[in-house]
Amino acid sequence: MRMRPTLSWTPTEALPPATTDLEPVADALRAGGVLVLSGAGLSTESGIPDYRGVGGSLSRHTPMTYQDFTTSAAARRRYWARSHLGWRTFGRALPNAGHRAVAAFGRHGLLTGVITQNVDGLHQAAGSADAVELHGSLERVVCLSCGALSPRRELAVRLAEANRGFAPVAAGINPDGDADLTDEQVGDFRVLPCTVCGGVLKPDVVFFGEAVPPGRVEHCRALVREAASLLVLGSSLTVMSGLRFVRQAARAGKPVLIVNRDATRGDRHAVARVALPLGGALTTVAEELGLPVG
Repeated sequence: MRMRPTLSWTPTEALPPATTDLEPVADALRAGGVLVLSGAGLSTESGIPDYRGVGGSLSRHTPMTYQDFTTSAAARRRYWARSHLGWRTFGRALPNAGHRAVAAFGRHGLLTGVITQNVDGLHQAAGSADAVELHGSLERVVCLSCGALSPRRELAVRLAEANRGFAPVAAGINPDGDADLTDEQVGDFRVLPCTVCGGVLKPDVVFFGEAVPPGRVEHCRALVREAASLLVLGSSLTVMSGLRFVRQAARAGKPVLIVNRDATRGDRHAVARVALPLGGALTTVAEELGLPVG
């Protein structure tokens, strides 16, 4: 079943006030058994904008939907042109202090796992090798016909060869690696088929309007069941794919803590929301716990 895209959220009730006190986060980590759920806000300090924060990408562009991608050749051409250009920048992004702090928490046995809504691979690059990629990864490409998986870097080489001289200047880059280009800049960009069967290629990510694979959802639900608490980092929790785990934890009586500068759709389920920049906040917590952040 395909989910209807949810691009925005407006509070309909008064939410608990935010705090700048990091002690609840430090206390949860001291106790151990913490499950991290991260969103695009964790990667902004790596130069990748988020969707809904100040200056977020939704203020200037609408993400590709699964329905448009699968039904429109023009939409696929536009997506792959923009994504091919964006990949050059996106693929060079490096983990920031927030990613490194999460990896340090994991190395010292304070976490039961990491679930990320991000598709940038920065948790893994920082050392959180077992992070569950809820929405997939831009580092892989899947064929919609035969299901063959291949590395994104291989497709990048093929696209570069097929589109020699394609080097427009983008107005910006988005959390999904999609660069901002006009239709004129996209031009007649050549889209390539699967090398196995000739089918349509798609990045191995969950587009807006597409359902997260059920097995992946159940794996994440199991992680929530096993955790003592849930720590949300840099997510507005606007879409149900992440919010459902907050609701699950709250129903089970597990403390939910959120570090996000703006209000979130999960605030009413949380024991605290800390409104601080993530890199500095998580580094402060790590230092308080005596953990080196590499």
